Amino acid sequence: MHIDRDVTPDYPLSWQARALTGLMRGTLKPVSSLLMRHTLALDCASRLGDLVLMVPHSAPEHVGILPHSSGTCGGEWVRAGQELDESKVLLYFHGGGYFFCSPKTHRSITWRLSAVAGRPVLALDYRQGPIHKLADSLSDALEAYTCLLERGHAARDIILAGDSAGGHLTLAALLALRDRGVPLPSAAICLSPWTDLTDTPRTANRWQDPMLPASRVRWLARRWTSGLDPHDPLVSPVLGDFTGLPPLMIVTGSTEVLRDEARRVALRARQGGVPVTYEEWPRMPHVFPILADVLPEARHSFRHMSDFLAAVADGSSRGETAAA
Repeated sequence: MHIDRDVTPDYPLSWQARALTGLMRGTLKPVSSLLMRHTLALDCASRLGDLVLMVPHSAPEHVGILPHSSGTCGGEWVRAGQELDESKVLLYFHGGGYFFCSPKTHRSITWRLSAVAGRPVLALDYRQGPIHKLADSLSDALEAYTCLLERGHAARDIILAGDSAGGHLTLAALLALRDRGVPLPSAAICLSPWTDLTDTPRTANRWQDPMLPASRVRWLARRWTSGLDPHDPLVSPVLGDFTGLPPLMIVTGSTEVLRDEARRVALRARQGGVPVTYEEWPRMPHVFPILADVLPEARHSFRHMSDFLAAVADGSSRGETAAA
């Protein structure tokens, strides 16, 4: 399989997808419009998230989950089975707009990534707003990666991945690591990444997106970039120079308000000589792989991720580089 390619999966739209997107349009989108209007609302949503974490988030019996604590933040180790290569690791950054969710809420993604990557997943519980800043989240991500290197993991045996805000954190971490001269991981996977925090109105898919209101995404970007230069590539990775970064896989839905910035990342990366597998799934909602317990399309997406990782491993075994 070639890594550098655009993919539009042509699976028939499932009835589950039709039902879920309709439900999201009538519930999640209006709720998001209400929550993302005031800093106090973000604080309430964050506290509500703490209550959500008290609800058990189950995983299949063959999946092992162990708490992780290091430095300023914690997380959890997720292992899908016993036949994993413990010399390798996938470092995962969950989404949630930098104010919501945790490793627990994203277990449906992390255990499947452990299975397709054949290695343990370290899901990082990085610091988030409204108490903490973007710089704190990035600091935690860089510290976690450095800790993995200090534990004896070779950079080539590490994969970074994240969704939405976690996709933003994945790309920002790659740019920061490269600029600091730190050895880079072998690959990265971004699911519906949020990459543009400039004050640019989003017009594409403004009405089609069943989950995210474009105006509220813009408001949230203003909130997190207060006092920062939103054109700094560590704040808006879509504006970065991707030269020297490892192969990327970007997965998005065709009706997302964030779709165009995912496309722009793929273009910028290719301009920098980075091979990119860009997948745009018809009519899939934001971070649809998290719905793998109920969506057939989401389960199919993990097979695509498996193919990408196999292609990266094959390229590495033949001595290919990101700029090849």
